[in-house]
Amino acid sequence: MDAMERYASIDESSLAVLVDCFYDQVRIDPALGPIFNTAVHDWDEHKRTLVSFWSSVALGTQSYRGSPMSVHRQQPIRGEHFDRWLELWRAAVRELFEEAPAARMIGYAERIGSSLRMGLGLSERRGARPLGIPIVNG
Repeated sequence: MDAMERYASIDESSLAVLVDCFYDQVRIDPALGPIFNTAVHDWDEHKRTLVSFWSSVALGTQSYRGSPMSVHRQQPIRGEHFDRWLELWRAAVRELFEEAPAARMIGYAERIGSSLRMGLGLSERRGARPLGIPIVNG
């Protein structure tokens, strides 16, 4: 793809490029890299799983089988990690997609991030106090 050319629509191929480019940035990010690089043992397999996840979200393929909440619950994730993840996601999506599909992908990520934050007991607002509700692994 030409440097100025962006995807006009979301499909499996564009999602694979997005996942590849985005996670290449995550892997070298000072805040996110240590968490992801410790948790992910096979990046190629992880990227395939994530393409399946985003394909299920954006295209309704229902190809993803997994539990994002249980996977994330096992990691040392804090609210600022979500902020940084979304910052990198927005940049990658805007670089690769035209405005309308970029807005869709960013919207999906924001809603998923909000749901994960809530499920992990992390505050949605910076500086807000946690609810004090214990997270029970089970």
